Amino acid sequence: MMDNDVPLDELPEDLSALKQAALSYVTEAFAEAELDGLDGDCMAQAALFAAFTELVATYGEDAVAEYAATLPDKIRSGAFSMAVSLKH
Repeated sequence: MMDNDVPLDELPEDLSALKQAALSYVTEAFAEAELDGLDGDCMAQAALFAAFTELVATYGEDAVAEYAATLPDKIRSGAFSMAVSLKH
């Protein structure tokens, strides 16, 4: 769909740095929410809703639906399991 299909370490340096910064903000928001007593699952679902809302506003429903259709394979292949280490 877009450059989001490319792993962070294969992105142009400036875009990769922006995505790393954005991920830091999101990770920090999760940590702050946890300190305030919010469940991680609740935050994750809210973050997904916000993320998909933003993507649809930017790229349109069809493009985001195509991207979302690739997620099961990415999840099963461990693409998001590696992100667990970013929390710590």
